[in-house]
Amino acid sequence: MSRGAKIGVALVIVIAVIVGVVALGSARKANRPTAVRLEQVGKRDLVAAVTASGQVEAKTDVDISSEVTARILKLHVKEGDMVKVGELLVELDQAQFKGAVERGQASLAQANAGEVQATANRDQAQRAFDRQTELKRTSPNLVTDESVELARQAFLVADANVKSAAALVEQAKAGLKEAQDNLARTMLYSPIAGRVVRLAVEEGEVAVPGTFSKETGLLMRIADMSTILAKVKVDETDVVRLALNDSVSVSIDAFPDTTFVGRVTKIGNSATAATTAATSTDKAVDFDVEVTLANPPNDVRPDLSMTARIVTDVRKNALSIPIIALTARAAPNPASDTKAATPLAASPTDTLKKPTKEQDGVFVVQNNIARFRPVKVGITGDEYFEVVDGLKAGETVVAGTYQAIRDMKDSTRVKAAPTVGPEVKKP
Repeated sequence: MSRGAKIGVALVIVIAVIVGVVALGSARKANRPTAVRLEQVGKRDLVAAVTASGQVEAKTDVDISSEVTARILKLHVKEGDMVKVGELLVELDQAQFKGAVERGQASLAQANAGEVQATANRDQAQRAFDRQTELKRTSPNLVTDESVELARQAFLVADANVKSAAALVEQAKAGLKEAQDNLARTMLYSPIAGRVVRLAVEEGEVAVPGTFSKETGLLMRIADMSTILAKVKVDETDVVRLALNDSVSVSIDAFPDTTFVGRVTKIGNSATAATTAATSTDKAVDFDVEVTLANPPNDVRPDLSMTARIVTDVRKNALSIPIIALTARAAPNPASDTKAATPLAASPTDTLKKPTKEQDGVFVVQNNIARFRPVKVGITGDEYFEVVDGLKAGETVVAGTYQAIRDMKDSTRVKAAPTVGPEVKKP
């Protein structure tokens, strides 16, 4: 045998040994059981809840604005003050409005005098007409018909003047009433009892009516803090699970060590305005939900950030599995279980792949072998699913890790992973 042949034989032997070692290692690795976390199916109390965030608001708040344009002379309250119903809040400059009232009073006096004068003229015209009528009756030759007609026309004109003067009096009264109302509007009083939660102006600024812009005319905001609401936005997939009077636990960021209790008192029937205006089809759709707090803190303020946990359902002693244990696998094709003749030729449509249906289930462990089993689940708790069908109490399921469950195949050999205890620090 030549030297080259010997080298070739040696290389073949070395490659064969390497392939054998790799194959043996792969076989051993394939037969090695997968370390997983195991958990028995048991009964637990489950609470299904929806978590949403939002802000604290007062149930009743009122924006104070001016109905007249005038300079602010004095602010009688400051932000944070508590006010009562009817308490004076703002005093505006009254100079121009007092002048308008005086002009109105003068106009009314003038109109009243005009009415008196018109009434006197009418009475005089009526007496003249009566005399002409009486003379015509007693002495027809002394009074002409034309004189009687002129006297009658003079009376009718005088009577019309009286009615016109009376209308002018009413007009002057209305003008005076308007001027007096505008004068009264220069003193702004609180319509409700509550706290001044916002003061938007200072003394010396000009108050203007908020005809076209609410923010432009805003002077201050008063909120009745006796009833506090937590307004949250709930996703469209969760809002259908809510109902009025659902129990709610509220965590306010400003009070980290306290949880407040409330009830759902209002559920929006349409999406929020900001979401509705959006044109993107993939944008999340939210609905406004109001929660009334039972015992809010005394020093709570509007616009505080909060998180609400709304309890939608409760199951006592329900059969349950860990949330991580539930996975999805391809559902078996019923056609594959039936015997049928092999077609002579496959049509082009048979080569198209149909979408694979998936079903939810868990891996049940028996004799260290994990087999996939479809299950039907109910409500979702914080860490567990309610099992409606497919499992019995006491059965063992694979409950971790997530990577192991995702990669696991049916009939996989498994073993219980060692329990990792709390880390012990050496002294």
